[in-house]
Amino acid sequence: MARTTQQIATRTLLVPEPEVTCRIHIEDVYPTLGGGRFGVKRIAGEAIEVWADIFRDGHDLLEAQIIWARDGDPDSKTAKMTLQTNDRWMGRFTPPEPGRYTFFIEAWTDSFGSWRRDAMIRHDAGQDVATDVAEGKLLLKKTKVRPAPRHSDAMNDEDELDDLLGEDVAAAMSELQPHFDRSVSQRFPLTVDRPEARCAAWYEMVPRSQGTEPGKSATFDDCIRRLPEIAELGFDVVYLTPIHPIGVTNRKGRNNSLKAEPGDPGSFYAIGGAEGGHDAVHLELGGIEAFRRFVKACESHGIEIAMDFAIQCSPDHPWVTEHPDWFRRRPDGTIRYAENPPKKYEDIVNVDFYCDDWVGLWTALRDVVLFWVGEGVKTFRVDNPHTKPFPFWEWMIREVQLRHPDVLFLSEAFTRPKVMRALAKIGFSQSYTYFTWRTMKGELSEYVSELTSYPTREYFRPNFFVTTPDILPIELQGGEPWQFKARFALAATLSSLYGIYNGFELLEHEPLPGREEYLDSEKYQFKVRDWDKLGNIKDYIARLNRLRRQNSALQQTANVRFLLVDHDGTIGFVKESVDGDNAVAAAIAVTGSEPREFWLHFGDVEIGPPTQRRRVSGLENLMSGHRFDLSWGGVRLWIDPNQDPVLLFRCLS
Repeated sequence: MARTTQQIATRTLLVPEPEVTCRIHIEDVYPTLGGGRFGVKRIAGEAIEVWADIFRDGHDLLEAQIIWARDGDPDSKTAKMTLQTNDRWMGRFTPPEPGRYTFFIEAWTDSFGSWRRDAMIRHDAGQDVATDVAEGKLLLKKTKVRPAPRHSDAMNDEDELDDLLGEDVAAAMSELQPHFDRSVSQRFPLTVDRPEARCAAWYEMVPRSQGTEPGKSATFDDCIRRLPEIAELGFDVVYLTPIHPIGVTNRKGRNNSLKAEPGDPGSFYAIGGAEGGHDAVHLELGGIEAFRRFVKACESHGIEIAMDFAIQCSPDHPWVTEHPDWFRRRPDGTIRYAENPPKKYEDIVNVDFYCDDWVGLWTALRDVVLFWVGEGVKTFRVDNPHTKPFPFWEWMIREVQLRHPDVLFLSEAFTRPKVMRALAKIGFSQSYTYFTWRTMKGELSEYVSELTSYPTREYFRPNFFVTTPDILPIELQGGEPWQFKARFALAATLSSLYGIYNGFELLEHEPLPGREEYLDSEKYQFKVRDWDKLGNIKDYIARLNRLRRQNSALQQTANVRFLLVDHDGTIGFVKESVDGDNAVAAAIAVTGSEPREFWLHFGDVEIGPPTQRRRVSGLENLMSGHRFDLSWGGVRLWIDPNQDPVLLFRCLS
């Protein structure tokens, strides 16, 4: 049937113009996140592998490279990509320092390489090469590459072809030939952090409870006196709960009672009073000068400070009077206090992130963070970020990190998994997790496998807090030392990031009846402790932290494989370092305090650098030095949780 004019016209419109047709395809680029919407996370000084499918029509060869640069740097760098197999290409580059980066892939037809391949084939087949020589010369004419003659006598076509096919010519042409059909991918963001973003041991400290006088606030000088012990325990980060002035309006009393008695200090999350707001230090702690002494003392012990950034205010916060339009109001005009029905927080009021002056509010909050960065704080634990707008966090974190690339943010969000992951995608360096509520062997292996699977491992860095001021897990409420040791060991070995709340080392375990919360919580009162209390597990904590520092396999989270263990209450796994030079196996009692014998089976698990992978052949106990040879792919072991619920080994191959 004859086509109509309309059909012919329509068909013609579907044919793309030659000048906009892309012959080279760049697809399935790794590592990317959300189609390039978000940046994957990496560590400065470590090589980043970039993979992509790159191909074109026909049989011509291709060349490709990665072009990368730090945001704001006018000078970009390149890294050559090589064909691996099945049109899959790979290249590496190494960002030397923390920052926001972008990279993209450039590919083009390797005209000289294609000519060289075909000319060699025809030559080897005994065909005439005169035309090949002419074509090769023409390609060289477009560049400054000139082959060095290797024949002293008059040259024939064979001799000229021999010169053109030299490896030196091929290398020079690879660099200098025109990229006449150059094709580029989209730009992909990349967040590069310092190593502490991936590995650190956190010690959560309530500053006002580090003193020795009951009913009285400690000062930062009291906190300084505790630093040698915290450093000896092996902690890298001291995380401070809010240190700001506390409001008096609707102040909470002991155990979160609605009425405060004389002398009650109130909740440190009711931030702001007559003395100042988020950029002030409570005078009872010694004010800003005492804080500065604390910063210097931490530096001398090799400890970093993490500050609590809680965007909530007491009704007495200076912003309430200076910027009343920043706060939410009821229909009658009164300020709205915070609530999470049925819970009410009458001592706290929340800002309105989308008030008329939202630009002023966002800027003020950013400047609070920048103020503390100027005081030496490079890590911020953000309280309940999931209750604030995602666009705010994406903007603020970027604003801070463009000025200070080494600043880190920990997301304290115990909420729905996709929301937690979204916060990590938009910029949070680390994230709280559900580890506290994963207690059974199957739960733990399933959850850690979820966190370390692709693509979650590319952006979500889990920080396993064993306890917090808000969470006393049911498993620890009996005060059994083996449970405290086991939970600590699980956190410290399964994740390279973990934290404990002060008092954990003393086995504090008195709960509010029927709740996963502490009785007489120091969120609402002063507390004095005997830090050398009998029965403490400080030596145990120090020993495990020492092993973490000695074994790079325990300084990363993504590379973990769970092992078969023929005991339901014991979990086993292997972790490898980023470079493959160190591998550690662990067996940990997770339920039941009875002694147990079990079979730890490695199966076909291989360890070692990528080019030297070998099966595990033996184990060396990291504490005793005792060695075990594997038999039938495994080893029989014994644990008495009441003595030590953990076995750690260096894997031998």
